[in-house]
Amino acid sequence: MSPVTVLALALLAGLASSAPNRIVGGWETTIEEWPFIVQSDSFSLWSGFWSQSCAANILNTKFVLSAAHCYEGSPTNRRIRAGSASRNIGGTLHQVDWYLNHPSYGQGLGLDGDISIVKLVTPLVYSSSVAQATIPIQDSKVPDGSAVKHAGWGTTSQGGVTNPELLETEIYVVNNKLCREIYAGSGFVSENMICAMYPQGGRDACQGDSGGPLTYGDVLVGVVSWGRGCASEIYPGVSTAVSPYSQWIVDNAV
Repeated sequence: MSPVTVLALALLAGLASSAPNRIVGGWETTIEEWPFIVQSDSFSLWSGFWSQSCAANILNTKFVLSAAHCYEGSPTNRRIRAGSASRNIGGTLHQVDWYLNHPSYGQGLGLDGDISIVKLVTPLVYSSSVAQATIPIQDSKVPDGSAVKHAGWGTTSQGGVTNPELLETEIYVVNNKLCREIYAGSGFVSENMICAMYPQGGRDACQGDSGGPLTYGDVLVGVVSWGRGCASEIYPGVSTAVSPYSQWIVDNAV
């Protein structure tokens, strides 16, 4: 089993310090461009069918990283689909063995700690379409205004339909303090979150993208968590920042 990849310090030397199931304004991409993203499927007891409901990111052959709000309830009702850009089609399926939500999640601080380590029953096999993500060093920061990217199969508009193929979009990091002020009274933004948006609106993650990646270059700096609507020109999308949890991930995804 491959260890979790943590970006070398030298590569991060330049870094400065609601819709809970939430790609709008995106374009089609390939799984080879995003080989670490996987679909996170849920089994519906009502319909009797499996369907993609969130996304996750490969840490190594046995573990993926997602949002905690995507992993509540029995792990037997969760699986992942790796190596496919098509929603609910292709790739390889892997049942979930267990998941570990961060202990701060659900402790009355909004969606703080909305991050989950997910153990798979069977190991992934690496290929051009299945590869591990690189996570940042502990407590590193992405500079305000930096271009970052989302990818996923979520809806292409607020309350719309999901996309059958993998989409990506590019947005920009918003200062954390400013994001907190924007959401004052309508959402809790902590230092463990990373906010990003497109200044004119029209680009964002949306329903069904939760748990999926926010990347800065080739580094997984966030997992999609929440926001007010989708692609707003006022309210940024909010992801759980990975770096506050990097050591926790390394300690537990083994």
